[in-house]
Amino acid sequence: MRQLGLDLIACRGFLMTLFLLNFVLLCQLLLLQPLVAALGGKPGDDATLFQRVSESVKVKKYTEALDDLKAAIDADPALSEAYWHQASILRQLCRYEDSEKSYKKFLELKPGDSVAEKELSQLSQAQSALHSALNLFDSGDFTKALEYTDKVVLVFSPACSKAKILKVRLLIATKDYSGAISETGFLLKEDDGNLEALLLRGRAYYYLADHDVATRHYQMGLRLDPEHGELKKAYFGLKNLLKKTKSADDNAGKGKLRVAVEEYRAALAMDPNHSAHNVHLHLGLCKVLVKLGRGNDAVTSCSDALEIDGELIEALVQRGEAKLLKEEWEGAVADLKSAAEKSPQDMNIREVLMRAEKSLKLSQRKDWYKILGISKTASMSEIKKAYKKLALQWHPDKNVDNREEAEAKFREIAAAYEILGDEEKRTRYDRGEDIDDMGSGMGGGGFNPFGGGGQQFTFHFDGGFPGGGFGGFHF
Repeated sequence: MRQLGLDLIACRGFLMTLFLLNFVLLCQLLLLQPLVAALGGKPGDDATLFQRVSESVKVKKYTEALDDLKAAIDADPALSEAYWHQASILRQLCRYEDSEKSYKKFLELKPGDSVAEKELSQLSQAQSALHSALNLFDSGDFTKALEYTDKVVLVFSPACSKAKILKVRLLIATKDYSGAISETGFLLKEDDGNLEALLLRGRAYYYLADHDVATRHYQMGLRLDPEHGELKKAYFGLKNLLKKTKSADDNAGKGKLRVAVEEYRAALAMDPNHSAHNVHLHLGLCKVLVKLGRGNDAVTSCSDALEIDGELIEALVQRGEAKLLKEEWEGAVADLKSAAEKSPQDMNIREVLMRAEKSLKLSQRKDWYKILGISKTASMSEIKKAYKKLALQWHPDKNVDNREEAEAKFREIAAAYEILGDEEKRTRYDRGEDIDDMGSGMGGGGFNPFGGGGQQFTFHFDGGFPGGGFGGFHF
């Protein structure tokens, strides 16, 4: 009986073990059946596999598609269509060397396939175009590089991240910042953790002077990788630029003009290519230089601002002011007229323009003080003395050999004395007023000491000319 009991226990254990083994085997079959189908274990399941691969490619799940194909090839190395799909996906990703191997493997299994041969040829073109685009980018031919990237690489390899990033860099290099923002937007939709896309998108906003948005992009990237070299450089570079700009503006507002000049120049040196921001730095620098009376430097700074933005009215006004400092009257009037035309309601501009026009008019009249060789503070006795000396020197009878020149000089000297020798006329002249016969004494109905047209003019020098001689003379 005892032996029978032991036999029953042993039998029961054997049956339980057999049950468990069958159960495990059944589970394995149920779980592995889809995988076997995916691996092409049955010819009828290949279509399902390739359909799934195509769906993965449509939603840009390239890694999943490649994993499925690799599993299928591992299960059946003679599954030719798997190599063709693999080669096509790798070409789209611009993994050209791996793609070429897959195409060649497919052609070993399916020699002479025209579609595969054509795609292999396109792969070579795309690979060559990408290489050329990178070289052209390095050499500075951005337009040609962009053409290669857009028309060749991204046509044959639309999923090539390297080419897409290169395109964004080229757009920034050609100052198409809106295009760069658009392209990086697509990249970030595919992968919001794409650090290069965040960097380049931030840089595009930076060059549009949208500094707040640029800063946010740099910060997003640095949260993902705090040690990213280019992101750190861009972020802290922008931060320092804004700090230096604010300091320059603050010092200009406080009247610390010389300090402001140095800080504006330091800010401009930080990124000479940042035109959208530098235009305001150039203008700020120009305004400070005008206040300091440094006309030459001010004209240069305002011209730099206008080179970036020719419609910047304030830069035109400030350059006009700077030209007034340099006594470039015509240039000042031209700038101020242009500003007044662009802003006809601005009375401040009209006022400065009127001042410039008056200065131009004054500059075009004779400088009687200069003609007599005296200062503007000369006394009446000094004026008379200078007149007598020059009249004697340039009297036509004393300059027989150069009579025409002497007559012209003598006429000019007489006209100068006509104005400056009369207190009322001199006062009006000093105020910049128009005076009859004041500026046209060289004929044409004006003052003429030689009595042209029947007029007469008599010179009288009390006591005669210095050194004796004529007590008076008559023409």
